[in-house]
Amino acid sequence: MDAQSASAPAQSTFRTVFAGLFGNLLEWFDYAVFGFLVLPIGAAFFPSDDPQAQALKTWGLFAVGFFARPIGGIILGRMGDTKGRRWLLTVSVTLIAVSTLVIGCLPTHQQIGWLAPAILMLCRLTQGFSLGGEFTGSMAYTTEHAKPFMRGLISSSTALGTSLGFLTGSAVVMVLDQVLTPDQINQWGWRVPFLLSVVLAIVGWWLRRGIHESEAGEAAREISNRPWVFKAIAADWKPSLQLFAIVAFSNALYYYVFNASVISAKAADPSNAARFQAANTVALMFVAVGKVLGGWMSDRMGRRGSAILFTVWGLFVMVPGWLTMTHMPIEPHAFLASQLLMGIPIAMSLGMQGAMLVEMFPVVNRVVSMSFAYSVAMALSGGIMPGLDKWFTTEWNMPGLTMAWIGALGVLASIVLLCMRDTTGRDLRT
Repeated sequence: MDAQSASAPAQSTFRTVFAGLFGNLLEWFDYAVFGFLVLPIGAAFFPSDDPQAQALKTWGLFAVGFFARPIGGIILGRMGDTKGRRWLLTVSVTLIAVSTLVIGCLPTHQQIGWLAPAILMLCRLTQGFSLGGEFTGSMAYTTEHAKPFMRGLISSSTALGTSLGFLTGSAVVMVLDQVLTPDQINQWGWRVPFLLSVVLAIVGWWLRRGIHESEAGEAAREISNRPWVFKAIAADWKPSLQLFAIVAFSNALYYYVFNASVISAKAADPSNAARFQAANTVALMFVAVGKVLGGWMSDRMGRRGSAILFTVWGLFVMVPGWLTMTHMPIEPHAFLASQLLMGIPIAMSLGMQGAMLVEMFPVVNRVVSMSFAYSVAMALSGGIMPGLDKWFTTEWNMPGLTMAWIGALGVLASIVLLCMRDTTGRDLRT
């Protein structure tokens, strides 16, 4: 055990929860803002006479951040196992803060030419790299610190942080839509959220500066005969494949409902852009509560049973919600109802997944194996979802393929969950 952990008083549950929550709030605030402001960012860095091509390029840059996550999962995840969860969480929040600030200050294509999109891509790669270790590292940290009967509830703080990041990002963009003209947003307004993220970075760094290492993290750090990183990942192939199936459906639907659909609605009815953004902000408030409720329910029902319930529920409501959401012209209140219909079961699923995933992996290489698997799953589900929906809708004129794609992921998740054993309460030191 390190000297600080040995000499310091016991860490409060409050400190554990908020240390995990704030880092993810910062990370996902940036991802949300980039997604909501994809059109003005595209105009600033990818000038084109074709708005559709411009949007597709920018959505591609959005996805690039997700495809950098597996690299971050391997490197930072390995460090999380060998140096400790605390080290990982401090480094990751620093990386995301610096890269987000650079985006807010970055000159446009008109000012410095091709260097502008090149630097923007580097920033997105850095953000994805840091997130590859951040999200799963905080999952492991909060779950390992929690009592067995409270793991679902405590670890839901990680998922809650992502919702609060989306919520904060949505609220900031909503204010921009209300107080600035479209020209002002295109010229300089899109920078404001990225610059504001410095405040979140300072709070997150302060909360993590003095946190204690978890008992399971200490056990992992003291292991001497650790296998080579890729051999370790290969050895954990079974829980990694299970993880992919469990998280792909929920994240693909989440990114459709709370990102891609918002952009489409605002583009279809620009006069109601602020109202659609406001509806999204309200929906994310309910999602935040749903994630905590989902974590709490998994402590009572068990991880496997609650995961099956939430996945089947999401499959059942997604097509009616999508049909309402894409029926044009759509009113903002109907859009909000559709978001809630699809978003609540997915929020509850995401809220309980942290504890379940940590319980699935052995302690020796828990963070690196889980980070790599989760990053790949996110890149191939949530990361490509906005761009994929745009492609299906505008290039192929077959928007129904979006629901078919997500539905197939839901069926896969249901099958895998039915074949799994429950993980609730497993000893995390082994």
